[in-house]
Amino acid sequence: MLKALKFFQYAYIIFAVMFAWDAISNWSIDRSRSYISLLFAALAVFMFFFRKRFRKKFEDRQK
Repeated sequence: MLKALKFFQYAYIIFAVMFAWDAISNWSIDRSRSYISLLFAALAVFMFFFRKRFRKKFEDRQK
């Protein structure tokens, strides 16, 4: 169970990189799409840290 939580935690970083790349590649074509991609990238980074904190609390509770 803990390995799955750790995997999904790092999946958010991968999604953040993908959304940031999408924003950069479409910046000159469609700015509104780029802003949405940047918003999703920021949300993914937030979720990474939120999941990391949640996982640590879960591990400490099991001890």
